[in-house]
Amino acid sequence: MAGVDGSGKQSAPRRRMHLVVALGIAGIIAAMAKLCCFTVETGEYALVTEFGKPVQVITVSGLGFKYPYQSVRTFDGRLFAYTPASTEFLTLEKTPVVAASTVLWRVSDPKKFFQTVFDRAGAESRLGDILFAELGAAIGRSPLVAFVSIEPKAFRAEAILAEVGGKCREIALRDYGIEVIDVLLRSFDFPKQNRPPLYSRMKSERGRLSMKFRSEGEEEGLKIRAAADQEKSRILSEALKLAQQHRGEGEGKAARIYAESLSKGPEFYEFVRTMQASRNLIPKGTTLMLPADSELFGLLQDSSHYDRGGANRKAGAKPRKEGTMK
Repeated sequence: MAGVDGSGKQSAPRRRMHLVVALGIAGIIAAMAKLCCFTVETGEYALVTEFGKPVQVITVSGLGFKYPYQSVRTFDGRLFAYTPASTEFLTLEKTPVVAASTVLWRVSDPKKFFQTVFDRAGAESRLGDILFAELGAAIGRSPLVAFVSIEPKAFRAEAILAEVGGKCREIALRDYGIEVIDVLLRSFDFPKQNRPPLYSRMKSERGRLSMKFRSEGEEEGLKIRAAADQEKSRILSEALKLAQQHRGEGEGKAARIYAESLSKGPEFYEFVRTMQASRNLIPKGTTLMLPADSELFGLLQDSSHYDRGGANRKAGAKPRKEGTMK
């Protein structure tokens, strides 16, 4: 029993020692794993450096490994928008303008990016310098109407910005490992102290153009009205000519019809003409004193007055007038 107790007392410290050693080894392994392993998130780039010198670039997400004495630097690979402050430039006519732009960029070469600009602040500082130089040169080579104009042919702002973006893209990628996606013009205006005289000049220029366009419009309107009046006169003369032609034809046809009708019934025509003469001769409310043998009373005196008149005319004698009424 004494031997068993002695061996049991000796094995307990040994087990504790083994446990401590195992825990120490596990701690060392965990520390080594932490020092040697790292993770790269989606949308990130990782750069492994050895005493400040880049030795490995990782552009895919996942688990990475390094030596314990090496360091890891991560960069955001997403798109950034850099909006520098407004800057004053001079156009080709030496007109002062204030322009502000926006640069869309992202990291393209992590190694060169780390060696040249180190971080986002340094990158945007370099981009601001590049943009200031290229945008100022482009505005200095271009007239004001290339940015502010109502004529589509004179407006070239989009083409100028595309040229500026291409040059910025080339310089940034070559020197700093930065990919410039696009350069946008955020604002384009005159300096505050120069706005009143410039606006007055623009207003007078617009007024002069409006007067010019108004006079040209009035002149064109006079031409159109003169042409319309001439066309109206021509149409009216042709219509009058055609109307007179049709009226002449109608009157000729009517005369022919009248002649044919008179040749068939001259007594009836004489009767109708007498009635019409009586109606036209005696207005309403008028009293006349006529002899009994008046031609107007021939029908009232004798119902066969016109029959005998026609027979007498056929016989070559004058018609007989009677003074008594039947």
